[in-house]
Amino acid sequence: MTLKDLEYFAILAKLRHFGRAALEAGVSQPALSIQIKKLEAELGLCLFERSNKQVVLSPEGAHLLQRAENIIQQVSDFRTCAKSFKDPYQGHLILGAFPTLAPYLFPQILDELHQSYPEMKFFIKEEKTEQLLEMLKQGKVDAAFIALPHEDKLLESEFIFSEDFLFAVPANYPERFPSHLSVADLKGRELMLLDEGHCFRDQALEFCTVNQLQERFDFRASSLETLRQMVAAGLGLTLLPQCAKNESDKIRYIDFEDPAPQRSIALFWRKSSAKAEIFREIADDLKRVLTHA
Repeated sequence: MTLKDLEYFAILAKLRHFGRAALEAGVSQPALSIQIKKLEAELGLCLFERSNKQVVLSPEGAHLLQRAENIIQQVSDFRTCAKSFKDPYQGHLILGAFPTLAPYLFPQILDELHQSYPEMKFFIKEEKTEQLLEMLKQGKVDAAFIALPHEDKLLESEFIFSEDFLFAVPANYPERFPSHLSVADLKGRELMLLDEGHCFRDQALEFCTVNQLQERFDFRASSLETLRQMVAAGLGLTLLPQCAKNESDKIRYIDFEDPAPQRSIALFWRKSSAKAEIFREIADDLKRVLTHA
C-alpha cells in the first residue's frame, strides 16, 4: 500500500465516478481501476460497490475513508513542515512570554512582525517563566521572552530591552512624595507583591530585601492588573514595571533616581533551532521598534 493508493481511494470516494476520478488523479481510467482493485485485494475488503451507473462506498470503505484522509493530511503537513526548514521565512512560529510582560509586549510587536515577515504566521503563548523554559526546551515554543539573568547551555539569547520600575501610590495618598524617589526614602515601607511563581515577584522581593522594605503578607496578587487596581482603590503601595503604566487619575507613578531598579528582557531560543538566524533578525528588529516606542 502506498500514499498514492490512499489518494486514489479518497478521490474516487469523493467523485464516485471512475472517469472523473481518473481525470482528477491524472491517470488513465484503467490504471485507476487496477490500483483500486490491488488495494482491495491487499486489504481483503471491498471498498466500493460498483454498478453500471454508479460507484458507492461500501460500509467498510466508508469507515476507512476518514483514516485515509487523515493520513493524507498528515503527510501534507509533514511536507509543509519540511519545506519550512528549507525556507525558514515560511511556516509558523510560537513566541512565549511570562504573564507580567506578555499582555504589554505582544500588542506592541505583533504588527511589526507581521509586516517584516509576511509569509510567517505568529502564535503567542503566555506562561510563567519556569513553564515557559521547559516548553522551549521541549520544542513546544520556538522562542520566548525571558527576564535576565538566565543561563542555560541549551539556549541562546539576545538582549532586547530594559525598563525601569516605578513606585505606584494612590493619587489621594496623604503623604507627598518627590517627583524622583531615592531608594532610601522607601526604607521600612510595606509593598504589595505578586504571588509565588512570577519572576517579577522575585525581582521586586530582591529589591525589597536589599533596600529594607517589607512585603505585605495579607495580600498577594495574581497579576499586575490586580496590583494596579488595588493601588487605585487606595489599598496599598507597590512596584510596577514601566510597561504596565496606565495613566489614571487614581494612581501616581513615581520614578526612581538613577540608578533606578529595572528589569532586562532577552529573546531566548534553542541553540539547535533551524530558525536561529531568524531569531537574531527578529531580536534586532524588536530592539529598534521598542527603542522608538
